[in-house]
Amino acid sequence: MQYITDPTGEKTAVIVPIRGFEELMEDFEDLAAIAERRNEPTTSHKDFVAELKRDGLLQD
Repeated sequence: MQYITDPTGEKTAVIVPIRGFEELMEDFEDLAAIAERRNEPTTSHKDFVAELKRDGLLQD
């Protein structure tokens, strides 16, 4: 990353390589999805595993 500073030396902007920017955007998308789902009901791990087994998606 490269920082852009004002005449007093205070950082005012940053240049991020495209790959780093893409990774940041993926993280933001993941966080947005989590925020959207935060009020959804949860399932315990035990119940989730039982459901997967019942649906034939997980072997005993």
